[in-house]
Amino acid sequence: MQEAQDEYRGIPGNFITLVGIDSDKEACQDFEMFTGAPAVQMDLFSRKDYIAFHGHEPPKGWREITPEDLRRATGGIAPDVVSLSAPCKGFSGLLPTKSAISDKYQALNRLTVRGIRLVLEAFKDNLPGIILFENVPRITSRGAGLLRQIKALLSAYGYLFHEGTHDCGELGGLGQKRIRFLLLVRQPEKITSFVYQPPKLQLQTIGDVIGPLPMPDDPSGGPMHRLPRLQWKTWVRLALIPAGGDWRDLEKIAPDQYRLEHVPRQSTFGVSSWVKPGPTVIGHARVGGSQAAAISDPRLTGREGRHPGVYRVVKFDEPGPCVTGTRFGSGAPAIADPRTGFADSTHGAIYRVNKWDDTSRTVTGAMRPNNGAISIQDPRLGCKVRSGTMGVQLWDEPGKTVTGTGDVHSGAAAIADPRIPEDTEQGTWVIISEDGTRHRPLTTWELLALQGFPVYMSNGSPVVLTGKSDARWRERIGNAVPPPAARAIGKQILRTLLISQAGAWEMSALPVWVQPGMEETV
Repeated sequence: MQEAQDEYRGIPGNFITLVGIDSDKEACQDFEMFTGAPAVQMDLFSRKDYIAFHGHEPPKGWREITPEDLRRATGGIAPDVVSLSAPCKGFSGLLPTKSAISDKYQALNRLTVRGIRLVLEAFKDNLPGIILFENVPRITSRGAGLLRQIKALLSAYGYLFHEGTHDCGELGGLGQKRIRFLLLVRQPEKITSFVYQPPKLQLQTIGDVIGPLPMPDDPSGGPMHRLPRLQWKTWVRLALIPAGGDWRDLEKIAPDQYRLEHVPRQSTFGVSSWVKPGPTVIGHARVGGSQAAAISDPRLTGREGRHPGVYRVVKFDEPGPCVTGTRFGSGAPAIADPRTGFADSTHGAIYRVNKWDDTSRTVTGAMRPNNGAISIQDPRLGCKVRSGTMGVQLWDEPGKTVTGTGDVHSGAAAIADPRIPEDTEQGTWVIISEDGTRHRPLTTWELLALQGFPVYMSNGSPVVLTGKSDARWRERIGNAVPPPAARAIGKQILRTLLISQAGAWEMSALPVWVQPGMEETV
């Protein structure tokens, strides 16, 4: 919120960020890079919950954080506004119910109550005027008991509060839909004015946000713009999933609907004849490229003085040369062996794959595919797929929520990109789908852009988060509050602070978050 500015009746106002707090050292470094404000690494777990979450005792020197530690982190200054975005993984619908109710994630969830309690106890002599508590919407069900504790705690300190959901995409004009739960509370003795909601902005499309960026793997995008290296079968699956769909759409494809065939470009890996005119010489001719840059040269240069058996392959039905003590490249210890490696008595069903619509071979006690025909050409997916898995998003619509586990295998982290790159056949596969686009994963840098972060530094270089792990980068990006949404909320709160300080009031057509005198039943 450091950039949020407002002015009321000629009195300018601005936020000064006292400190950012996170248990992740790299997240603290990212915070300092983006805001210029200090950050302190703190683990807010109680000792009991630390052990429950990590499964072992804390390291030597670890201790529980106290209210005094928070006061020291802010330099002894009591904040006017506190914003908490507690860990949401335990409340998220992406986490299976069995895991969500485990001791590990219940310990993580209890950080919500502990974080609020530490703030209230640290600044009880000069309470924050406004506290914002942000999380995923499912906290209202998976964390209902914890929310009751939080509201009871806030009520005991005299706070009035409002809870509900909002779309960060609409508040910040993002290229994604991001529904979030928000508990906004105010201290009525300090904040006497209405807290109005920010105006809603038009959502952008994914193409609006990432279209101006360079293509994936372009060096100008930096290391965060690498396209994930996926298995061939994953590229095929993405190509077959219709834009806007996900894994479940693959079950609608008939087994014989598609036939994959490799059609090489003309002259690719071509070998020109020694006795015929060559093809046109072009500027980017290369052996594996778009021109025949190879020749069948009958001249065996460098042969003079060399042993005639160098790299020689002996026929299977002729006598062999003299056996020497030489290595493979110095003699003829190679043979053209017509045997396949399988004895004539080998069972005919070795590595056999039965057709789906044929009668099965005899059922044997075989344990492996190489022992019998125990493989099947099964058109069914045969797995319980989750909504959104391997989802392919539309280019011209707002994106799905960017999560901390943004990956094609666990969410809608792919896009139907109408921009078709040159086919280099190096590292990634370019498959043009039936809709004429390339269905590909979103890069980490593109996820950063969709989350509303700047993607270039002030010197024009691409933003690179702390560390080198794409998985950790994506986790921190997905866990973050989008800066444009935070700024929109911050501006409204700053205006409320200025109006309350002036002892005035304001009338607006915008919806009200927390009205004076508003009470909530705990």
